[in-house]
Amino acid sequence: MGKPTGFLEFTRELPLELSPQERLRNWDEFHLAMADEKVATQGARCMDCGTPFCHTGNLVSGMASGCPINNLIPEFNDLVYRGLWREALDRLHKTNNFPEFTGRVCPAPCEGSCVLGINNPPVTIKNIEYSIIDKGWREGWVAPEPPLKRTGKKVAVVGSGPAGLAAAAQLNKAGHWVTVYERADRPGGLLMYGIPNMKLDKDEVVLRRLKVLEAEGITFVCNTEIGKDLPAETLLKDYDAVILCTGATRPRDLTLEGRELAGIHFAMDFLTANTKALLDGQPGADYISAADKDVVIIGGGDTGTDCVGTSLRQDCKSVTQLEIMPRPPKERAPNNPWPEWPKVYKLDYGQEEAAAVFGQDPRVYLTTATRFEGDDQGRVKAVHTVEVEWGKNEKGQFVPQPIPGTEQVRPAQLVLLAMGFLGPEEPLIRSLNLAQDPRGNVKADYGKYETSLPGVFAAGDCRRGQSLVVWAFNEGRGAARACDLYLMGETDLPG
Repeated sequence: MGKPTGFLEFTRELPLELSPQERLRNWDEFHLAMADEKVATQGARCMDCGTPFCHTGNLVSGMASGCPINNLIPEFNDLVYRGLWREALDRLHKTNNFPEFTGRVCPAPCEGSCVLGINNPPVTIKNIEYSIIDKGWREGWVAPEPPLKRTGKKVAVVGSGPAGLAAAAQLNKAGHWVTVYERADRPGGLLMYGIPNMKLDKDEVVLRRLKVLEAEGITFVCNTEIGKDLPAETLLKDYDAVILCTGATRPRDLTLEGRELAGIHFAMDFLTANTKALLDGQPGADYISAADKDVVIIGGGDTGTDCVGTSLRQDCKSVTQLEIMPRPPKERAPNNPWPEWPKVYKLDYGQEEAAAVFGQDPRVYLTTATRFEGDDQGRVKAVHTVEVEWGKNEKGQFVPQPIPGTEQVRPAQLVLLAMGFLGPEEPLIRSLNLAQDPRGNVKADYGKYETSLPGVFAAGDCRRGQSLVVWAFNEGRGAARACDLYLMGETDLPG
């Protein structure tokens, strides 16, 4: 694919970004578009490797290796190199309903398993995908495509996040009438409220796609929580099938002394309230401000990074991010070989911005909180921390052990808990009396997606646990295929 000698002739090049000082002035996306010719040159680096791992979508050592939705990456790289952009978009849409989302927020496991990446910087797959779909929108190539005929079958999708949207889009293509229920005031789930605007613009990107889905015949019902505002039994009675895509929204807590103090919040509450204030044009009653505060974020990952970037845009006084794990190496460790996801040190956008403002990476590694200290008003004023080292306990498990003499007291008027999620909320699961796996997720086999209740399917984080947006797309598409097969006895939908 691409130019046979392109990987020898051209170096990896990414689009320019606004400087941290410029982008901190607003909540806009900060990636600058790359010229078509430069994108084509990057497509030329795809090396006709014979056995491409970039679109395999396997789990290697528990991490995604290759694209979970099996994007036909060498093919669209080649088409872009040849200037066939419309054909590249068609190829991309064969496997990905929403490439404008993954092109912005996916960590790109495809690049981690790129064969060129064994001994050179990998192909810029994510940016090529982003460039294809954005050009498609600019050129008017993305337009509503309602199904030519309807089956008369009705399907309810509970949850309008990544899995729910993918399932709804596929089922609508099959000709079923699809209604998507969302408990928030706007559809989109994680895409709308869980990811900040500077990573994924709500008006220009998310709402743009939602309008196309509506024009194709999908109905969105917001401000409706199934099991609370509408009985779950109503769905079973009114619809031919139901797909649960409620996500894994139960946050992991930290039960330390002082946890009850005001000013300690779950990260997603902080991010959601901020995005809602931005969209509404004014802060709501649940708005959480980092303005002029020392912010301590406990936990890493994308959510922690988003908290850093959001705190900076709210003009925090300082920001510190506690990481209990050690700092990753600059290059792949011997026990982290290709095609595993490369666990290497990098500055994500939030850390880069914090370093520009405060002079250093805000992350403090091998450090954990031991207790929260409050003032006489019952508000948090400090986080007590200690450094740790990892070693085996009496059961042979690796656990962190505190290092005496490394205790510190860090000022904090706002603490954000970004330690991941435990699984789906359970009231809806219990109201339907659905079987659960040992981790509390809805029990449904991967590839089949059928729950213990006939006609009810589950997909995304509520089935597999906290994961990537692109895995949610994989599961939403797969559940749509399983649901279509259940309804019609046969299916033409891809998995």
